[in-house]
Amino acid sequence: MRFERAVPILRVFDAAKADEFYLGYLGFTTDWEHRFEPGMPLYRQISRSELIIHLSEHHGDGTPGSAVFLPMHGIAQFHAELAAKDYAFARPGLEREPWGITIDVADPFGNQLRFCDNDAQKGGGS
Repeated sequence: MRFERAVPILRVFDAAKADEFYLGYLGFTTDWEHRFEPGMPLYRQISRSELIIHLSEHHGDGTPGSAVFLPMHGIAQFHAELAAKDYAFARPGLEREPWGITIDVADPFGNQLRFCDNDAQKGGGS
């Protein structure tokens, strides 16, 4: 038996706002998207490096205001990348927590993304 990584499904309400935040600000790319027919809710997979997230406009997929913990390496570089972007709705800082260095940022739909680099806390990987 073997388990694979979990893929969070986050509820979104507006594809254009989701694109601005996830693709423009956070630097994800769209892997694929699906609608049952034009005008129906969007279901999309986005990714950046090894991180995969599903975004859904479908009622019942995810709860607005969910929190997702996202382990990563290179958080100082990621923070510098975000700080260099002209995105009016978020200016997250780096926080030192007992479990690592974190960046907490909320998407336009109230979902909390908690990026964490525990190598940076140990003095490496940032």
